[in-house]
Amino acid sequence: MFEYRHAAGRRIRRIAAALVGATALATTMAGCTLKPQQMGPAELGAYAADKLRRVTADQPLPGPQIDLYEAFARALKYNLDQRVEIMQTAVRAQELSFASYSMLPNFVANSAYAGRDSYAASSSISVLTQRQSLEPSYSQDKNYVFSDLSLSWNILDFGLSYIRARQAADAVLIAEECRRRVVSRIIEDVRTAYWRALTSERLVNRLRRLEGRAQAAIGDARKLYSDRQTSPITALTYERELIEIKREVQRVEADLLVARSQLAALMNLPPDLPFRLAEMEGVEAGLKLGVPDSDLVKVALENRSELREVAYRQRINGREATAALLELLPGMNLIVGGNADSNRLLYNSNWVGWGARASWNLLNVFRYPARQGLIDTQDALLDKRALAVTMAVLTQVHVSRIRHILSMKEFQTAAEFRRVQRRIVEQLRASAAVESASEQTLIREEMNTLIAEVKYDLAHAAVQNARANVYASLGLDTFPLAMIDGSDLPTLRQAVQGSWLGIGAVFAAAPPIPRVPTGAPPLVLRH
Repeated sequence: MFEYRHAAGRRIRRIAAALVGATALATTMAGCTLKPQQMGPAELGAYAADKLRRVTADQPLPGPQIDLYEAFARALKYNLDQRVEIMQTAVRAQELSFASYSMLPNFVANSAYAGRDSYAASSSISVLTQRQSLEPSYSQDKNYVFSDLSLSWNILDFGLSYIRARQAADAVLIAEECRRRVVSRIIEDVRTAYWRALTSERLVNRLRRLEGRAQAAIGDARKLYSDRQTSPITALTYERELIEIKREVQRVEADLLVARSQLAALMNLPPDLPFRLAEMEGVEAGLKLGVPDSDLVKVALENRSELREVAYRQRINGREATAALLELLPGMNLIVGGNADSNRLLYNSNWVGWGARASWNLLNVFRYPARQGLIDTQDALLDKRALAVTMAVLTQVHVSRIRHILSMKEFQTAAEFRRVQRRIVEQLRASAAVESASEQTLIREEMNTLIAEVKYDLAHAAVQNARANVYASLGLDTFPLAMIDGSDLPTLRQAVQGSWLGIGAVFAAAPPIPRVPTGAPPLVLRH
């Protein structure tokens, strides 16, 4: 009895020591609280230097001139916003691939080791006599290893995984629509910035010379006034006109110089990289696109990425309702596997086991009404969003159409004004040659002529911008998206040019649609 108590005391002391050691270890780990650590100046500098080096890496430098199609191709291939959308689509595709694996059964391998300081021995007590009927015995070693390899498949989880995989597939389509929207915006911005930057290249030097002449003429006007060679009101009126011209020159120059930097950023080129732009066809030449207003709305509603995205989200929400119904069902789990045990006292240490288990979470029945109400509310929200997007698309189509018509009128007016101004300057130059016109008047009209040239080019850029808005409002893919990732720059440029010039062929090949009287003339676009 004394030996038994002594052995029991040793076991109690070992257990107490183990508990004390575990408590001390837990306390030590709890004391190691992590604190946020900011990046130091050296790390931030290295990080910034790495990003600055890589932001324009892996892309060829432009040639002597960049035309509109090369600008499109460079923006499609190297624009960082577009690359972000490519990676977003790739992430959604990987999520779809991962979700597909969730439909497979679980194939799990387990291995465990267990040990103790004494045998797990036991004896039996008689119910009738309350005496020990058998001597203590054990059927398990002190140390043993247990392993199993089991295959389990939950039928309910398979159904839910299938629904989640379909939702992940719709998420991939949503990411593709977001990419279409970003690429369409990039194309629109490139088209606008290109023509404004081209205007800047043609006129910025002339604008600076004009500003210098205006400043010199202002000095001459002040000298005439100070020398009393002209009346004060005449001199001040002349000076006011010159200052007004000078202010207009400065405003236009600042606007044009910004457009060049914007174009470089869209093509992912350094802002200070020198490059020249190629002259392109004017407004009068190019492809014609004649589509009635009613057809424009139909095309836009069928192609705009915003409306497609809402449709995919509605489909995801509808499948969420199906998943909620499946979760009401009981789950059936089928199991089969092989087992192995190193316990030498087992008669069969290797065996194959199988079984089935059914489980049903009854609380899902009570949660279902609230969850279904949430799904219905989300569906109503998405439906209202679809209506709002539809109205926005209708508005954008009509506004872009009106803007195009107005910009064409402004361009024609600017062309007429430039033509008249050129004739005025020619007449004044002829008069100045015979000294019948003053030098100040000639300088002022030459300045007005250059301003007319600038406004003509700006009106031309506005027409191009309006046309870009029309294409963007229709949601048409004016480029082969599938070729962006796997094509080099020259191939992509040719594909973009061919696709862009073929935009009108899509409408020309379509069957005629009865014209709906709208009171507005059909839209005519020239590339």
